[in-house]
Parts: sequence; C-alpha cells; structure tokens
Amino acid sequence: MSRRIVLSAAAGVVVLGGAGAFALAYAGDQSPTLAHSTARYTAPAADRDGSLTFTTDVTASSEVKSVKVLAWPANSSFAKKGLTAKDMASVDSAVCKPSGGDSERCTYKVPVTQADADGSPRGQWHVAVLVTAKDGDTTLDTKAADFTVA
Repeated sequence: MSRRIVLSAAAGVVVLGGAGAFALAYAGDQSPTLAHSTARYTAPAADRDGSLTFTTDVTASSEVKSVKVLAWPANSSFAKKGLTAKDMASVDSAVCKPSGGDSERCTYKVPVTQADADGSPRGQWHVAVLVTAKDGDTTLDTKAADFTVA
C-alpha cells in the first residue's frame, strides 16, 4: 500500500472521529423535550369532585430537575401577552418518575370542586409546561395540551 493512501485513510478516520465526537457532544447537550402530552378534565358531579390530569414524557440529557404545570383559559390575558418562564415560577409541579434512559413520565393531578368549576371560564383551556434540567437548560411549551371546560 502506498504511503499516500495510508496517510489519506488516517486523515479520514481523524475527520470522521472528530465529527462523531461533535455529534455525541451536541446530542448530549440538548434542551429538555416533551412528548405524548395529554390533559384530561373531568367535571365535578353532585356527589364527587372532578379532576384535571396532565401527563407528559420528558427527556433531558442531564436529568429533570423540575416540571412546572399551569392550566390557563384560552381567552385569558396570557393569550394576548404571552406566557413566560417568569409566569411559571410559582406554579405547581408535576411528579416525575424514571421511565428509561434520560426520560421521565411526569404527572400533574389536581382536584376540581364544584366551586372551582362554577368560577372557571367555559371553553378551551391550554396546559403550559416549564421543564428545567439539572444543568439549567429549560423548555417552555405554552400549549403542551388542551382540554375543554363545558
């Protein structure tokens, strides 16, 4: 084998190895992602409270630190001004459990009393989610799921 071919092959391995290392480093430093988000609203009945249950799968390369959840009516002030991470700072948190690899299954459940339902706007609602990873990366999805209050 000529010396030129050996040097070219070695240079190719170095270039491909460097690209692979970059791809792995980039893949390991992604912002958290949400998948399979669902919201289920059950109205209260005469003899029992209703509930709002939101579930989502969260993937974060540095593990999940917190998942904040806020249900908001589509015709609220948030629809006009936009929802921010600052708005999400003091809202309730979901409970997350490992579901394999870098993923966690997160669930937020809150009871809905008849008084809550009577005082809530009717129509479409959105569920906003703020995910914070342990490395500080965040993802805000202001419309992760929808439900309707009739």
